[in-house]
Amino acid sequence: MFDKILIANRGEIALRVIRAAREMGIASVAVHSTADADAMHVRMADESVCIGPPASINSYLSIPAIISACEITGAQAIHPGYGFLSENANFVQIVEDHGLTFIGPTAQHIRTMGDKITAKDTMKKLGVPCVPGSEGGVPDLETAQKIGAEMGYPVIIKATAGGGGKGMKVAQTAADMKMAFRTARAEGKSNFGNDEVYIEKYLTTPRHIEIQVFGDGKGKAVHLGERDCSLQRRHQKVFEEAPGPSISASERARIGKLCADAVAKIDYIGAGTIEFLYENGEFFFIEMNTRLQVEHPVTEAIFGVDLVREQIRVAAGLPMSFAQDDLTINGHAIEVRINAEKLPNFAPCPGRISQYHAPGGLGVRMDSALYDGYSIPPFYDSLIGKLIVHGRDRNEALARLSRALGELIVDGVDTTIPLFDALLAEPDIQSGEYNIHWLERWLENNMAS
Repeated sequence: MFDKILIANRGEIALRVIRAAREMGIASVAVHSTADADAMHVRMADESVCIGPPASINSYLSIPAIISACEITGAQAIHPGYGFLSENANFVQIVEDHGLTFIGPTAQHIRTMGDKITAKDTMKKLGVPCVPGSEGGVPDLETAQKIGAEMGYPVIIKATAGGGGKGMKVAQTAADMKMAFRTARAEGKSNFGNDEVYIEKYLTTPRHIEIQVFGDGKGKAVHLGERDCSLQRRHQKVFEEAPGPSISASERARIGKLCADAVAKIDYIGAGTIEFLYENGEFFFIEMNTRLQVEHPVTEAIFGVDLVREQIRVAAGLPMSFAQDDLTINGHAIEVRINAEKLPNFAPCPGRISQYHAPGGLGVRMDSALYDGYSIPPFYDSLIGKLIVHGRDRNEALARLSRALGELIVDGVDTTIPLFDALLAEPDIQSGEYNIHWLERWLENNMAS
């Protein structure tokens, strides 16, 4: 087992890893920019190293600075959290070249799944159902128009290197194709340095269902059920729950086994998430995230496992501490993402926290790096906390979420807390009858600027 690990991240996810390491008796090293000198993850870690100025490109994305921090502190392994360098295959290779351990999948697995076309081809060969679409990249507008006509509209054009909702444009009709195709390519080029795109059939009322998988890197893998992440704004998740209210036990077992078998065949190591669109009883693969997800706590809640602890264990060469037969769902869990944003436009709202009080009580977990007097810097993502609740069933979880939101105090900046208060009053949310388009339409009708 490692004696010391470095967390190449910040905020609540850095705290999450520090806590898991401490329970395992492992020392932790926090890295931080000058803007994060007073951050909670810096205070909580056993050691800290400043790695650069506020801009991420010069700090949290600076591979030389992170490697140097490992060498200075004697850290043997790096946990990437999510975002930043967590899915950067070159970073993983450099980590390994320096005799360090990357707590996550191999560089090859990240490369394979990081390219949407390669990922789709790989999953097809492994028996995972995929959305109908183009065979590989689409080189030009004329080809795109031909594919759209053959497949039938609507279609969605996606950047092969895309993520976070960038480089994705829907063409509802043939007349929309020119603008959608050019915009998707432009966004791919500007955000990811790659303008290659592909085309898929656009499903009209799907849910976003993701399967949590975990592998030991030696041909064994399990699945930990699904999460429903359908409530999204601009392809960004805001509300996640497990198990999915629309998924039956037999569907869960079928798609879960397919996913576990697929990652076992490629000797995948660590945590991963295979994402699907689900419509009319069918699952269609869209992408795989080769890292820990923001919403991993809802899976931890219903299965009673610590996914970060498990990541560290298998990275150190230990076997998984559970088998598929050990994993039984207990109750229902929901996570809402608390962002420092001003409604109704969701504009980022950095500033000083004048008062912070986390909710508590049975079945309530608050993952946050906030504290009284903390100044949220304007340089990073607006996520400031994740409120997770767990109940014996979905109704209890919803009631617990409502109660916990009422206890949560974040003064000094605007947040998205009022959004969730409003959503919980909606019959569709109470019944679980929603899809990936529901929130956008609700916002248009209820929070128009």
